Amino acid sequence: MDERIERIDKAVEFLRTRIGDFEPEVGIVLGSGLGKLADSITDPVTVPYREIPGFPVSTAVGHKGNFIAGRLGGKTVIAMQGRFHYYEGYPMELVVLPVRVMKRLGIKYLFVSNAAGGVNFDFKIGDLMIIRDHINLLPNPLVGKNLDEFGPRFPDMTRPYDPSLIKAAENIASELGIQVRKGVYLAGTGPSYETPSEYRYFRMIGADAVGMSTIPEVIAARHASVPVFGMSVITNEAHDDYAEDYENNGDDVVAAADAAADRMSLLFGKLIESL
Repeated sequence: MDERIERIDKAVEFLRTRIGDFEPEVGIVLGSGLGKLADSITDPVTVPYREIPGFPVSTAVGHKGNFIAGRLGGKTVIAMQGRFHYYEGYPMELVVLPVRVMKRLGIKYLFVSNAAGGVNFDFKIGDLMIIRDHINLLPNPLVGKNLDEFGPRFPDMTRPYDPSLIKAAENIASELGIQVRKGVYLAGTGPSYETPSEYRYFRMIGADAVGMSTIPEVIAARHASVPVFGMSVITNEAHDDYAEDYENNGDDVVAAADAAADRMSLLFGKLIESL
């Protein structure tokens, strides 16, 4: 058997011992500073990643490192309270392992979130951006022997983020009086923040926000035909005209994400309720 499949199966088998026959309808990936959305999950069962066979440990700032199964918006969900990143030194197989595990557990939708720098000059700190498309500068997680039982060798990526979910989110945001942006998310390897010239380049090629995650998970989900909804919290203005004493700071990014988490939690909850 393929070692990747064995790792997935062992993780699923272990999680079943903790969550029983609970079948999540929605998988949620919570990024930097956004883990408190998990506080909205009722009847939670928390499983630390460190206890799951074959799982890596989340080391990024603001990532608690737990699976939380329960209910949100009237639906069964399983949330990743923190994700894995390529910059942590993990191969792409492990970065997307949780998505494949959630697929095996039964998810029908995947919701992803992240903290991102606002490359678009119109974006401000604290803005919520619905991801409508992406530009991938990370290694593709599908490189290597194809996992045929998950999806095809060459999956379509014309609409990586589900148009019907995007439309529903825009309508719900309008009803709630929450302002949302919509744009293209670009992901690079990190962990260093980008240079002003790189930000300028990203803007020129069509990016509205930049980060270091999310896209591998989306590719893995779409490979397995799971519809995806994605949202970025703009946590810093990734411009190329900084003051002489400006510097990007990881703690500031987490603080800005945390401040926007209540609005994102409300929007995610209402969108999940509408499914």
